[in-house]
Amino acid sequence: MTRLSRRHLLAALATAGCGSRELSPGEMSLWFTYGGRNRKVLLELVDRFHGAQSKVKVQPTFQGDYFEGLVKLRTGLFVGSTPTVTHVIGEVVPYLAEAGVLSPLSELEAEVKADIDPVLGQAGSFVGGDERPLYALPFNRSTPVAYYNKNAFQEAGLKPPTIWAEMREVARALTRRNGNRTERWGFECPIAWWFWIAMLGQAGGRVIEADGRVSLGGDAGVEALQHWQTMIHRDRSMKPPPGRDFNAWEATNSDFLAGRVAMIWTSTAFLSYLTDNASFELGVAPLPQQVRFSVPTGGTFFVMPAGVKGAEREAGLAFLRFMMSPASANHWATNTGYMPVSLTGRQRLEAQGFFDANPDFKVTLDQLAYAQAWPWAPELFRVQREAVQPRLEQAVLQQKDGAAMLAEARASLREAGIATGDAG
Repeated sequence: MTRLSRRHLLAALATAGCGSRELSPGEMSLWFTYGGRNRKVLLELVDRFHGAQSKVKVQPTFQGDYFEGLVKLRTGLFVGSTPTVTHVIGEVVPYLAEAGVLSPLSELEAEVKADIDPVLGQAGSFVGGDERPLYALPFNRSTPVAYYNKNAFQEAGLKPPTIWAEMREVARALTRRNGNRTERWGFECPIAWWFWIAMLGQAGGRVIEADGRVSLGGDAGVEALQHWQTMIHRDRSMKPPPGRDFNAWEATNSDFLAGRVAMIWTSTAFLSYLTDNASFELGVAPLPQQVRFSVPTGGTFFVMPAGVKGAEREAGLAFLRFMMSPASANHWATNTGYMPVSLTGRQRLEAQGFFDANPDFKVTLDQLAYAQAWPWAPELFRVQREAVQPRLEQAVLQQKDGAAMLAEARASLREAGIATGDAG
């Protein structure tokens, strides 16, 4: 997916919809990339949609994790066989939209867009997102958040950290060793783009400057890497999880639930899963600041490929209307941990006392006050997957110089014709 060219995407657009979808009238296909509990909740909503009407039948198909789903979408674009509706990570939306392979959802502008939390929708998730046609609808939207073992914190007389310096102190205090063996680590976090972006923002930087130059945060990006390096190699209080992408995320969750680590950073998406499976009292806290509080939004957006037309398009729009309704958005959020994207739905939860009974959910919503919008930049996904992610691992795990790694990343982007420069 990282090597999609505009030429290839436009060629795919020309054939999109020409392949056999094997759909009968009134049917639509849904590609999704949720596993485990989230998959179960999504299929519950599909069943509810079927129970609420009889004109449209959804054919849901699991496509692996987010990145596997993107690869399959690319293949579908090439061969002209795409789903009616799918969902993609936010960082790839500008690329697909600018390449012309997404269909604007103009029919849903008035009836759906007005009820979406703008911070989580296209309008607020991207700089200038409200100035473009509506291509993407939010559903499983999240931010990184801190989860901590309340029992361990209480035994040590500690509170969740609010600044980076406290984060180091708390992690060191909660790390337990028996000789050369670490019985419990103070902190764990996947060495991944999303969490680095959070720290880059907390250190005062941004990945792409206002004029479009890719700076990777300048000194702030380096400082974020150095913070990880210090906690892993000097303090020996941060456990680097094995594996890449969502394998590392799963390892982080497993270590936390098993008591091998006292505090982790991961997605709000795992709130229900971690709460249900923890043998200790679980706590949720906002991420700490360095010079400011900052979190990126994450998760995916529903999109419709440009080749979807006629009765199939109408079926897809009907499904999207249902999924974006307050009731559906609330069912999804309260059974997973993702954000409730419907403002009306959120008001209903407030009136029902849901947040009083489940204060951890409120923590994740309060943190949206510090959400940083992504740039509407077609090269954003390439910056993530090709330039930055591999070098994060080299810098942090192999103790390579962070400034040199990010300079190398910018050089690779310049070779690809992408403008880079110092942080402004």
